[in-house]
Amino acid sequence: MLSDADVDNKIPTQGLRYADASDSEYYILLTKDKKPICRTRCLNPPEHLPHHWNVNDIVPTSKIILDGMSHCFLSPAPECSRDHNEWRRFLIYLQGRDMVAIAKFKFWEFYILPPDQTSNFTNIRVAYKMEKTRNASNGRGHGESGRSCQVVRPTATKANINDSPTLPVNIVKETVSRGNACIQARVSDTSEDNFSPVLKFSPVVGDRLSSESTIETCSRPEPRAVKQAGPLEKNFVRADPSYLQTLGQAHSGWIFGAIAELVDNSRDAKATKLEISIESIYFKKAGKDIPMLSIIDDGHGMTHQDVVRMTYFGHKQPDADDPNRIGRFGVGFKTGAMRLGKDALVLTQTADSRSIAFLSQSLNQGKDNLEIPIVSYYRKGQFMELDTVVQSEATAKYNLKSIKEFSPFNKYLIGEKAGLFQDKCTGTQIYIWNLDQWGSNYCLEWDNGLNGGSSFHQGDILIRSRRIRSRPGQISQKVPLDYSLRSYLEVIFLVPRMKIYVQGSLVRSRPLAKSLNKTCVETGIIMGKSAHLTLGRCQLEWEQMNCGIFLYWHGRLIEAYKRVGGMIHNGDTGRGVIGVIDVSDLMDEGNGLVWVHNNKQGFLDCEPYARLEEWLGKVADEYWDNKFDSLNVVKDGALYKPDQEWVQCNKCRKWRMLDPGFDTKSLPVECLLRGCVIFLSKRLMREWLQSLQSGPDTIPERILFRSKA
Repeated sequence: MLSDADVDNKIPTQGLRYADASDSEYYILLTKDKKPICRTRCLNPPEHLPHHWNVNDIVPTSKIILDGMSHCFLSPAPECSRDHNEWRRFLIYLQGRDMVAIAKFKFWEFYILPPDQTSNFTNIRVAYKMEKTRNASNGRGHGESGRSCQVVRPTATKANINDSPTLPVNIVKETVSRGNACIQARVSDTSEDNFSPVLKFSPVVGDRLSSESTIETCSRPEPRAVKQAGPLEKNFVRADPSYLQTLGQAHSGWIFGAIAELVDNSRDAKATKLEISIESIYFKKAGKDIPMLSIIDDGHGMTHQDVVRMTYFGHKQPDADDPNRIGRFGVGFKTGAMRLGKDALVLTQTADSRSIAFLSQSLNQGKDNLEIPIVSYYRKGQFMELDTVVQSEATAKYNLKSIKEFSPFNKYLIGEKAGLFQDKCTGTQIYIWNLDQWGSNYCLEWDNGLNGGSSFHQGDILIRSRRIRSRPGQISQKVPLDYSLRSYLEVIFLVPRMKIYVQGSLVRSRPLAKSLNKTCVETGIIMGKSAHLTLGRCQLEWEQMNCGIFLYWHGRLIEAYKRVGGMIHNGDTGRGVIGVIDVSDLMDEGNGLVWVHNNKQGFLDCEPYARLEEWLGKVADEYWDNKFDSLNVVKDGALYKPDQEWVQCNKCRKWRMLDPGFDTKSLPVECLLRGCVIFLSKRLMREWLQSLQSGPDTIPERILFRSKA
C-alpha cells in the first residue's frame, strides 16, 4: 500500500528517467491529486515517456478531439489488492459516465479513454501527444548587423536522454557572433506565420524526434511551447492556507460573533441542548496543557456530503426564504472557528454515519494549497466501519495520521468524545484550540462559577478586554452583553427554545418583549411591508443607563441597543426604554437576496434599512413623550416592574405567564422538573415552591398538567 510520501518519491524530479525503446517492461504510477490509483504497465511506450502520470482533469468524451493522436496501452500491475480495487473503481467511473481522464506532464498530454462495455479492464487505450516548440523572431532570413545567433542541435542519443531531467531531448546551444547575417536554419520541416518561424519536428514512429536535425535562428526570442488544439481548459481558484486567517477577520470587531455562528448552526440542526465550555487538555506536540473551546449539541448531525459542503468557501444561496433557518452564506463555520483559534476539529454523527473533519492552520503551514482532512464511517449494526465508498482506506489512514499529529486527539480521545453520542444518538461536537491571544494571555477568559449551582455566581466566558462596543449616542460603560457570553446568549434568540449551558451551568433565557413595563406594540408600513415594534421600559436597563432597539432577523439578534431618534443626541432621553422588532420580512429582498452582513452582526446600507431607522426614531420619540417624559423618579423600589412575569418550562421549553405580582427571582434556574405547571393562583404556586424542597417527585398532581404539542 502506498502512502503519500511514497507517491512523492515516485514523482520524477531530479535525475528523471524516461522510457526507452529497449525497455521490455515499462511501469507507470497512475495517481489522482497525488493519491495513488494503481501501478500500471505500458505495453508499447513511446520514447521519453515519464514514469508518473497524475490525472489533472476528467472531462466528457464529447469534448475531446483525438484526430491525429498516437496511442499506447496500459494494463494494471497492482502491488496489492488495494491497487487492484482502485483501478477497477477508476475505470468503472470513466465507463459509466463516458469520461476521459487527462494527465499532463511537461510537454506531454495523455488521454485515458473509457473502456468498452465488454472490457475486462486489462488493456486500456491511451491517446497522447507532445507539445511542439516554436521559436519566435521579429525578422526573417538575415538578421541585422551585430545581432547574435544561436545554433540549436537537438540530439536523441540514449545517453543524453538519460542525463536530461527536464526536456524530452537534450538541446545544446552554441551562440555564434555574426556580422551582418545569420546562418540559415536547417530543419526537417519549417512553416512560417506573419511573425515568426514555427519549428516542426519530422514525424516518426512512436513520436520520436529526429536525431540529426540542426536548427539555427536569431537569439532575441526564447523557444516556447505551442499549445495544440485539445479539450476546453478552465481556470479554477486555489485557496492558499493564509486565507483561513483572512476568514477569521470577519469577526475581528467582536469575538462573540464567531461563537454565535456556531450557535446558529446548532439551532439550524434542530438541537435541543447546546453546551459551550473551555477546559484544559494536554497537547503532546506542545508538551503542556492548553485551553480548548468545545461546542457540543444534540442536533441531527451531518453526513459525509454535508461535512464536505461545510468545508466549501461559500455555496449557492437558497432561492426560497426559510424563516426558521439562519445560515445561508456558507462561511459561518470557517469564519467563526478561525476567529476563535488556529485549529478546529469537527466530530459529527447521524443515525447512520459518523465523520471527522480537521480545519487547521497548523497543518497547512508552509503548504501552497489548503488541505482539509475528512474521515467518514458508516453504521454496521452496533459499530461504525470505515466508509470506503466515499474514501479509500489509504486516504482515511493518511487523514487520521494528520489529525493525530497536529491535534491533541489521539485514538483514545477520539473514542472518548465519540462516546458522548451514546447509542444511536446524533449531534455535532466542535473543538477549537490554539485560541486567539491577547498579549501573553488569551482573548477569552473563563470562570466555572461556584460549586453547588449557585444562581448568584454562575460560570461564564468573558472577553478579557471588557470593551464596550461603539454605538452612536452610547454613554453607558456597563453593557454586560458586550463582554459576557452568558448575557449575550440570554437574548440571542427572539423565541428561545434551545437549552444552552455555559461552563456547565444553564443560561436563563430572557425574552425581552415579555419583560417590559408599560408595554406598547406599534405597527407601521415600510416600503409596502408591515413592521411590528414592541416598546417598553426595563428596570435592569434603566439601572445600567442603557436603551435602544433590539433588531432580530429570522429570530436571531443582529443589532442590540440601537439608538434611534432622540436617544442618539441625549443620554437621558429614552433611558431604560427597550424596543424589540423582527425585521425578517423587511430585510429579505426576495430571490434569496437579504440585506444582512454575512457575519450577521449588522445590516447593509440600503433603502429598507434607512426607512426603518427613520420609522423607529419617530415611534420611539412619540412613546417617550407620551409615557415617560414627565415622569417623576422615586428613590428606592422597583420603578418599572414588568407588566407580566413569565417563566420557561424546563421540559417543553414553552413560556408561561405567572400571576400578577409574582416575583420570578424566587424561582430556581431549572425550576420545572416534571411536566408543565399551570400557575392558577399564588396559593398553588406557594405549594409548588414548597414541594421543590422535598424533590421533584412530590409536586402536587393538582398543579400539573400534560404537555400539549
